Amino acid sequence: MNIYVSDIAKNRILEIKKKEGWDDTHFLRAEVVSGGCSGLTYKLDFDNESRENDQVFEDNGVKVVTDLKSMLYLFDSTLQFSGGLDGKGFFFNNPNASRECACGESFAV
Repeated sequence: MNIYVSDIAKNRILEIKKKEGWDDTHFLRAEVVSGGCSGLTYKLDFDNESRENDQVFEDNGVKVVTDLKSMLYLFDSTLQFSGGLDGKGFFFNNPNASRECACGESFAV
């Protein structure tokens, strides 16, 4: 089981870390929380403090940390980034989602 990071998402993450002046102690924290029209939504933040029961993944040079519950929803997902006028920002290609809402902000399993 892993969480994957696309090249485009990696480049955007590195840009953000550089702009904010963050070093390698900062990582991406990915969580799945209740919300959205399909029931579950993704929450992404940068963090530099570990929590009990954190699950740590590294792909494409990017460290992604999640909690145990979120890991069950995110395993084998790929973090993507889409920019531009009609871009969605960061989003997951999640093979575990049985459906997603029209805007792509939430999902169900």
